Amino acid sequence: MPAVLAVWTPEDGLLGALAPLGLAAASGTCLVVDLDPFGPQYPGVRSLADLASDGPRLADLEPEHRGVALLRNGGIPASEAGDVIEALAARWPRTVLRLPPRPAPDGLRIPLVPVRLLVPGGLRPAPVGPAVYQATPHPMPLPGPGLRLPVPRRATTAALLTGRMPAVGDRWVRAWRPVWEGPWTR
Repeated sequence: MPAVLAVWTPEDGLLGALAPLGLAAASGTCLVVDLDPFGPQYPGVRSLADLASDGPRLADLEPEHRGVALLRNGGIPASEAGDVIEALAARWPRTVLRLPPRPAPDGLRIPLVPVRLLVPGGLRPAPVGPAVYQATPHPMPLPGPGLRLPVPRRATTAALLTGRMPAVGDRWVRAWRPVWEGPWTR
């Protein structure tokens, strides 16, 4: 079972902000690191840019408690924070790396989880390889191999977007659990 997964959501900004949080919440204790310099303004005192500039503290390198910790980007390219990212991933039980939507990731050394929005009408080309598909209210078959997520409840979305965890046993978060064991490519 991988300890680090990269999440790439090329089509939807809201899903791009929520998907890493759902995957992290499904794992127990996990750190989400945003590698997108133009990513969401997730809550938190320090950012990846701060850690790259000042160096990580011991408190940054280890979980204080069970649950999800979030490290917003702060405007730094991942290429300038590689040592910090490696140090964090080595010390946390699980780590989710949130990738920017563009360009498409290439040459990653860790498993990549593409997250695609299921939209009707064949507007998006089918991805190559397995993916996580976010269902919409419009029912449609999966365009390729992978896992279908249910439509999240409004309370789930609201909780995650305001820095809180959804209710225990939330079906959208629960649906992410198999992703940690999936056949993701590098």
